[in-house]
Amino acid sequence: MSRSLLLSLAWRQSLIRLLILFSFSAVVGWSLGGAHGLAWAWALTTAGVGARAYWRLYRVLRFLDWRKQLRTVDGQGLWAALETLIHRRQTENRARTRRLIRILRAYRQAATTMPDGALVLNRRTGDMVWFNKTSRQMLGLRYPQSLESPFSAAFANSPDHQRVCDWLAAGSADDILMGIPSPADPLRMLSLRLLSYSHSQWLLVVRDVTKLMRLEQVRRDFVANVSHELRTPLTVVHGYLDMMEPEDNPEWAPMVEEMRKQSQRMSQLVEDLLTLSRLEAQEHLPEEQIGMTALLVTLRREAEAISQGRHTIVIEDMAGCDLSGSMKELHSAFSNLVSNAVRYTGTDGRISIRFERTPDGGARLSVRDSGYGIPLQHLPRITERFYRVSTSRSRESGGTGLGLSIVKHVLNLHQARFEIESEVGKGSTFACVFGPERVLARMA
Repeated sequence: MSRSLLLSLAWRQSLIRLLILFSFSAVVGWSLGGAHGLAWAWALTTAGVGARAYWRLYRVLRFLDWRKQLRTVDGQGLWAALETLIHRRQTENRARTRRLIRILRAYRQAATTMPDGALVLNRRTGDMVWFNKTSRQMLGLRYPQSLESPFSAAFANSPDHQRVCDWLAAGSADDILMGIPSPADPLRMLSLRLLSYSHSQWLLVVRDVTKLMRLEQVRRDFVANVSHELRTPLTVVHGYLDMMEPEDNPEWAPMVEEMRKQSQRMSQLVEDLLTLSRLEAQEHLPEEQIGMTALLVTLRREAEAISQGRHTIVIEDMAGCDLSGSMKELHSAFSNLVSNAVRYTGTDGRISIRFERTPDGGARLSVRDSGYGIPLQHLPRITERFYRVSTSRSRESGGTGLGLSIVKHVLNLHQARFEIESEVGKGSTFACVFGPERVLARMA
C-alpha cells in the first residue's frame, strides 16, 4: 500500500472518530441540560481531545529523544520542537543519502576498474544482474543487452557450454572452474569462481589465467622432456654398473653397491615424474571394470614382497563390489599407498588393507599402518610434490616424494576423495573414497 493511500486512510479514520465522539457528547449534553448542557459537553470534549493530542505529541517527542537532539528550538512549545526536530531529521537524512550515494559510486567505480571481471548473478535463475567493464571484454558481453540474460548464454557457442552449466548448477563456492576459453577470444583462458554475495545473488569473479596456464604447460613439458632424456644416460650407467663384478675388485664393492642403489633411486624418480606428467596431461581415463578380489590379492603379494616377513599383512574385503575406472592407474595408486605403509612401519608392525562400502552407496579402500605417524602440521602439505615429513627417513626407505602426489592425481581423475588420518606414534590411515557412480556389481 502506498504512503499517500495510508495517509488518506489515517485522516479518514481520525475524522470519523472525532465525529462519533462529538455526536455522542452532543446527545449526552442535550439530554442532561438542553442547549446549556450541549455547550458544556462540547467544551469538555474539545478539552479532552486537545489534552490527548498534546499527550500523544509529548510521547512522540520523548520517543524521538528530542531533549537530546535539540539544544535550541525556533519558537516555543511542543509543536515548535516537533517541527524543528523533523526539519533536522530530514536534513540529516539528506546528508546521509548523499554520503551513501558517494560511497556507492566509489564502489561501482572501483568494481569497474578491477583487472578481474565481476558479475552479479541471480542465484535462482543464473541471470546477469550487473557486470563490470572487464567482464564485457573477457566474455564479449554487451551493455545493457546482456543484462537479465543467463550467464551460460555467453558460452552458448563454446564446447565448454555444458561444463559451465553444470558448474553453475552445482553452485559451489569452493569449486573453481579453470581453463575455460573466453567466448570473445578462444586463445584467452579464464578461471571462474562463485562467491556468496547475498541470499539471492552470486558474485562471479572471472580471471585471466592465460599466462599462468602457459607457465604450467611449460613446466609440464620441461619435466616430461628432462625426465625422458634422463632415461638414456641412466640406462647406460645401469649397464656399466652391471658389468662391474665386486669379486674382481673387492675394495670397490661398497662403492659399486651404493652407485647401483642411487641409480635405481634416480630411475624410480624419473619414472614417477613421467607418470605425473602423463596424469596431468590426461583429462579422461579408460573406463573398465576392476575386479577388486584379484586386485586385493595382488596388493597383498606386493606388500609381502616388500615386507620380507617383517610385518603382519591383513586384507579385509567387506564391500562385495567392484570399481569402474582405469585398472592401471588405480593399481598404481593403491600400490603406492601399500608400499608407503610397509616402508614407514617398523618391524613387527601391522598393515591393514580394508575395502568397504560407504553410507552413501560408494566404496572406500583404506590402508592403515601402525608406523611412526605424521605430525598434524604436515598433513595439509603431505600430497605436495617432493614434500617430506622426514628427509632422512625418506632416504632410508628409498622414497621419491612423489607417491602421494600420484595417488591424488589418479583419484582426481576418478572423481574420488583422498582422506588422511594420522597420529604420531600410533600410525596412519590413507583412504580412497569413491562415489556411488564408481561402484559396480562384483564379477562372478
